[in-house]
Amino acid sequence: MATNAIDQTRRMLSLVTYLRERPGAHVSDVARAFGISEDELIADLNVLPMCGTSFRGGDLLDIDTDGDRIWWHNPGSAETEPLRLAADEATALLVAARAVATLPGLREGDRQALVRATAKLEAAAGEAAGASSRLSVIFESEGGVFADVDRAIAERRRLWLRYYSPARDELTEREVDPIRLFVVGHTYVEAWCRLSEARRTFRLDRVAEIKLLDEVSDPPPIELRDLSAGLVQPAAEDPEVVIEVTPAGRWVAEYYPHDDAEELADGGLRITLRTPDPGSLRRLALRLGKDGRIVAPLELADSARDAARSALAGYDA
Repeated sequence: MATNAIDQTRRMLSLVTYLRERPGAHVSDVARAFGISEDELIADLNVLPMCGTSFRGGDLLDIDTDGDRIWWHNPGSAETEPLRLAADEATALLVAARAVATLPGLREGDRQALVRATAKLEAAAGEAAGASSRLSVIFESEGGVFADVDRAIAERRRLWLRYYSPARDELTEREVDPIRLFVVGHTYVEAWCRLSEARRTFRLDRVAEIKLLDEVSDPPPIELRDLSAGLVQPAAEDPEVVIEVTPAGRWVAEYYPHDDAEELADGGLRITLRTPDPGSLRRLALRLGKDGRIVAPLELADSARDAARSALAGYDA
């Protein structure tokens, strides 16, 4: 069966998780689970030790095989060793810290705390601090939005937003009572939306226009969510969705919170998850292509098939 670089990359990403959970797995069993020959598997295993978070010692994957069984070692991972910043990491952190300290609207107490932390990092970074001083980052539109949101929270003022919604591919106008700013990969504002009369989260880089209003911000009492586990945290009452993926699609279980991941005979997974917006998983189904399908609910599976047909029809046209 012919394969391409994308298929191999997906398979190898899934292989990392598969081997980590099955120390001492037999080569024949792993090859059968991923639907490849033992020679193809050995070729993948020869590449994986050259992969990692960086090319520094201890960051590369440590995978070993005697031709019959496969072991995952990596004893010196970040879970067991204290954090040590390399020169490039220290430089990136210093540049980011200095950039954030220049944001308009940043509370003075926060700014001073950041300046003190940056000074300590500079002292520890040594030569890397000198390199970082020659670099700078300027926040433009998002920085202005951040300043307005931060001011609105401090002054308890309502905001007017023109916001891009990628799910509907449209700009919407709404008034919101901001609650807090937080960062999970991107910078967000959590707010009470007066349009939907519900709590909503807005990514700052998707705010096309923003205005501070004279109305007092008065969101209803809301228990703040613990975001340590990530931004998307399904609730028990959310609709249940079942997805089946091939071995090349096992990465879905790594990136999507789920209730269950059942092993399939071909090495794939039957994943059960919950989401407040099942329709958003249509994009996941299109991304998976032949490596996955929505099994339930049936109306969502039909919708995903229709979306795929429409996309293919566009190519035919």
